Amino acid sequence: MNIDLRSDTVTQPTAAMRAAMAAAEVGDDVFHDDPSVNALQARIAAELGFEAALFVPTGTQSNLCALMAHCGRGDEYLVGQMAHTYRWEGGGAAVLGSIQPQPIVQQADGSILLADIEAQIKPDDAHFARTRLLALENTWGGLVLPLPYIEAATALARRKGLASHLDGARLFNAAVASGVPARQIAQHFDSVSVCFSKGLGAPVGSALCGSQALIARAHRVRKMLGGGMRQAGVLAAAASHALDHHVARLADDHANARRLAEGLQGLAGVTVQTPQTNIVFVDLAADKAAGVVERLRAAGVLCTGLYRLRFVTHLDVSAADIDRAVTILRQTL
Repeated sequence: MNIDLRSDTVTQPTAAMRAAMAAAEVGDDVFHDDPSVNALQARIAAELGFEAALFVPTGTQSNLCALMAHCGRGDEYLVGQMAHTYRWEGGGAAVLGSIQPQPIVQQADGSILLADIEAQIKPDDAHFARTRLLALENTWGGLVLPLPYIEAATALARRKGLASHLDGARLFNAAVASGVPARQIAQHFDSVSVCFSKGLGAPVGSALCGSQALIARAHRVRKMLGGGMRQAGVLAAAASHALDHHVARLADDHANARRLAEGLQGLAGVTVQTPQTNIVFVDLAADKAAGVVERLRAAGVLCTGLYRLRFVTHLDVSAADIDRAVTILRQTL
């Protein structure tokens, strides 16, 4: 059997999660009648310290709902050059929201220098898009944004009249790895998106948290984007089960990522980035790189390699799987 390390989105619902889904009480969420969805929205909003939340099918839609709720046509958001909302979400803010992204070069830890943020805030002049929002990401490439940086960057945004949004698809990974509660991270932002189908193991779903007014605007956007679901309680039940049972265990994924990285040490032409959470990046010398993803697949290890090899640990991968993957990787590389 292959060891699938492509992403923490490849997990299968556990038997207990499937049971929770089967037992979910449902209604029509477009009419706000689904009790399981309503309970999940109230819960995640309260846990992260917000007034309201909106359950959506995907993290991409959650981020886009946030961007379009914060910004109007001709507005601009500041974002990292390699941030998910800018680089990996199909250009939705620009294509569907008429929102101009202003990408800014990130530092090695995923942060954006405060001076660079300030320099990209446009003056109030008809020649420029109106800068409205700062978007950050935590974790970014598996790296945890330090809390002092988050505090400083969001404080700068507020001083300059900007709102702030956190793409927190793996927020709970950041919280578990850093020991800083997710609520303490989230409290610095005007909106936060969290994903239930990444490290938490639900089959579908993300949530956007914010003020009542912002979530009302986001709800209208979700409808426009085709995100209104009917008896979505079966999916909300999976997310609620994940919050109950799959947060603390993220530490196991982080330990397995470290186990993988340590197992690859000492290979000639192989550079391994020390993981902070559940993502391991590996850079290869040119003579090793050609066709490596395909060679690993043939040997039984699945990974991605758009610009460097990426291995992601998750709840369907055990320590024994990691040891077997290390053996295959060392033989192949």
